[in-house]
Amino acid sequence: MPLSSTTKAILLMLAAIFCFSTMDMMAKLLSQRVGTMTTLWVRYLGQTVFVTALIAPKFSQIIQTRYPKLQLARSVFLLCATSFFFFGISNIGLAEAASVMSTNPIFITLGAALFLGERFGLRRALAIAAALIGALLVIRPGSDVFSPFALLPLAAAVCYSAYALTTRFVGRDENAWTSLFYTALFGAAVLTLALPQFWQPLAWADAPLVVGITLCATLGQLALIRALMEGEAAMLAPFSYAGILFAIGYGYFVFSDSPDGFTALGALVIAAAGIYVWHRETFGKTKS
Repeated sequence: MPLSSTTKAILLMLAAIFCFSTMDMMAKLLSQRVGTMTTLWVRYLGQTVFVTALIAPKFSQIIQTRYPKLQLARSVFLLCATSFFFFGISNIGLAEAASVMSTNPIFITLGAALFLGERFGLRRALAIAAALIGALLVIRPGSDVFSPFALLPLAAAVCYSAYALTTRFVGRDENAWTSLFYTALFGAAVLTLALPQFWQPLAWADAPLVVGITLCATLGQLALIRALMEGEAAMLAPFSYAGILFAIGYGYFVFSDSPDGFTALGALVIAAAGIYVWHRETFGKTKS
């Protein structure tokens, strides 16, 4: 039985979030060795080279875009989001940064209703609110997360939301590989121009992280673009909270950060909200 467009969109969204979370974990490791700016450069240049190689047979077709200004805007939004978040995870834990970043579904859902004309019913609003409560249980106002560095993932959330909304608009009739190519190319070009100011040499021991970041960035972006082509941004927004679950796992197994009871409870609330939206959108007779 073929999957519905909604189910495919949700699965693609979860795959994208997993790739991004894995990339963030490897970026945190690499930034400890060569600095955040060099890590950013590796992320964008690697994706540019990889995507260019993949689209080489149809390069002249792929680079044609109907939305040059929106592709530029998407690229700027994504570069800002990635930069803010990479600097954030260099100073606070993965789970904490992902929790602050998880405010982006609020901006996406509201923005989709305001700018894309997508539905924003009671059930979607309740799911978003429940997921946000779960995120607050993880980060807990008054904790160490609310330092100046916590503002960086918050800024990343705003930029990522703008990126997701423009991607949804462009993706209605633009080739996914076109969008993937331009976001990578812009970041690589800007960071390469600034390279002499921040360069720290890479070692052969860093190669697995470089390759991993490149693959996760490319596959994650492709999955996200395809997800937003298949499903509405507001419907997919709650599934961004899965990033907290992945971040908690990587924080525990890679960086020995043990989540406490409130973090576990928040993660359960977030997962329940995402499952609820999926069930309503897939099996519900009345969609909100």
